Amino acid sequence: MFTITHRDPASQARCGVLTTAHGQVATPVFMPVGTRGTVKALTPHELHDHGASIILGNTYHLYLQPGHELLARRGGLHRFMGWDGPILTDSGGFQVFSLIYGGIADEVKGRRPQHAQRLPDMVKVTEDAVIFKSYLDGSRHVFTPERSIQVQHGIGGDIILAFDELPPFRAGYDYTRESLARTHRWAERCLTTHRERDPGALPNPDQRLFGIVHGGVFPDLRQASAEHIGAMGFDGLCIGGSLGADKSQIYEVVAMTVPHMPDGLARHLLGIGDVDDLFEGVARGIDMFDCVSPTRLGRHGTALIRDPSRRWKLNVLNAPLREDDAPLQEGCRCYACQHFSRAYIHYLYRAKEILGLRLVSLHNVAFLLDLMAEVRAAIAAGRFPELYAAWMGKALTL
Repeated sequence: MFTITHRDPASQARCGVLTTAHGQVATPVFMPVGTRGTVKALTPHELHDHGASIILGNTYHLYLQPGHELLARRGGLHRFMGWDGPILTDSGGFQVFSLIYGGIADEVKGRRPQHAQRLPDMVKVTEDAVIFKSYLDGSRHVFTPERSIQVQHGIGGDIILAFDELPPFRAGYDYTRESLARTHRWAERCLTTHRERDPGALPNPDQRLFGIVHGGVFPDLRQASAEHIGAMGFDGLCIGGSLGADKSQIYEVVAMTVPHMPDGLARHLLGIGDVDDLFEGVARGIDMFDCVSPTRLGRHGTALIRDPSRRWKLNVLNAPLREDDAPLQEGCRCYACQHFSRAYIHYLYRAKEILGLRLVSLHNVAFLLDLMAEVRAAIAAGRFPELYAAWMGKALTL
């Protein structure tokens, strides 16, 4: 399923090929996120034309609407949304637990999540399951490890993830260790359910199951989880759970985890995808990334550009762009940059025209896809440190 083709001698960066039922994926790879069966504002045709090889669908949202049973009857998510490439679905665990803790910024800063203010007692965790209320209508639902896998079977993604508990950053060592043990028990239940499936009854009979390594920011727990999950027989591994309070701690967590993961399995860093995160993750041996940021930034008027001094971001609403005839990024091959100026896109946002957010969202996705193609080529050519320095404005040091 996963073959390593090149390694960078100066770091842990590597190139590989991930083979799925719907095609091959060259790694390292960034996957656009299609939370509800659509990458926001973009068509599958646009994604394909701009180099997307795999996308992510969200189990929690697809379970609540339109429902995995309907998707299975429609031939699975590929057919339903008109995307014929590989799809990875998460387990639903992150979204369920974010009902308690909020997003990453919320739980790190100790803020109460918005949904919890509307619906009290949103989530209850037991040894057997997670019981939660739908944010759509307040209805009660139960996710067991078995149920998560069954739902993902119905959705039909090529790669599915084991159901895990997501403890908050502030949980502390003792609860993180307790949660880790529960996640390991749930991982075994996920594997059992997946192995007992009837492939003939599923829209995608050749699904592969990835396990998730936890342990918070604690080196001994990360090592224990990587070794335990890595020995269970999963088809690939993800680094999940709380990754820390800031970027430097994220990189520390990756560095303390990767050496204990099996070398021959693909490694996916869940929910991470800023430009600097991609370079730092690749340098530490990560093969797969996903993040909602490209389209989220696009909806809020921020375009990705090749400028580390600006943190690779350009606010298209800035007044100087009103008469700027340059594209969002010189040399970018995306449709937006090939046809439109910064001035026009600035105007679209000021006029609140939908085309503006579509064009910037498309540019941002294409920007990261092209970046990863550059990264793969650099690793294969033995010049990844030079590319890192050119983009990051500093030498590669680990």
